Amino acid sequence: MVFVFVDTCKPLPEIWYSGLVAEWSFLTKHAAVLLCIAQDPGARLRDIAAAVDITERTAHGIVVDLAESGYVVKTREGRRNRYQVQPDLPLHTPVGRQRPVGDVLALLMDGSNKRRLAGQRGRLSRAAP
Repeated sequence: MVFVFVDTCKPLPEIWYSGLVAEWSFLTKHAAVLLCIAQDPGARLRDIAAAVDITERTAHGIVVDLAESGYVVKTREGRRNRYQVQPDLPLHTPVGRQRPVGDVLALLMDGSNKRRLAGQRGRLSRAAP
């Protein structure tokens, strides 16, 4: 199933190409979760899981992976978690290490979310994970 992400972590219906559903995606589940968090830093794991079409347990594991590798900083606000993407970190791939992850996220986000992500550049890269 292929989803297109918008301002929130709510998926849009499947995209049809010539009557066939695309069965693969350019984005890994980790990339989709990171994009979802960048679009809605206050998203609950339940919302992230529904948007990416994974279980809450898998969403939790991916968020832990992203936090442990420094791509996401998790803070507690009352009973909820809030996430901050570290857009200045390099991509986690040998092919794209020259580009920061924020550049890729900016390509996939709309204007208002791009401004929020741009405001995080520099400021978040100094934050402690």
